[in-house]
Amino acid sequence: MKSTPKAASTTALPAALAGFDSLPDSAFVRLPVVCGLFACSPATVWRRVKTGRIPAPVKIGENSTGWRAGEIRQALAL
Repeated sequence: MKSTPKAASTTALPAALAGFDSLPDSAFVRLPVVCGLFACSPATVWRRVKTGRIPAPVKIGENSTGWRAGEIRQALAL
């Protein structure tokens, strides 16, 4: 019986998540980073924003929203 090699574990973080700790509190992060930090889907992020478990995003452009890194860090610490 031939065995198949196991897939390598994905311990490497995406670049946006890996650099989160070095961002200043005033920096903005986008939805994919928030999803990665809270390990949830975009729909869950928006549900948690609605209930107050994740801070509300800030409008940073006509078609863009982002979260302040400092506020996300505080929410993660809870």
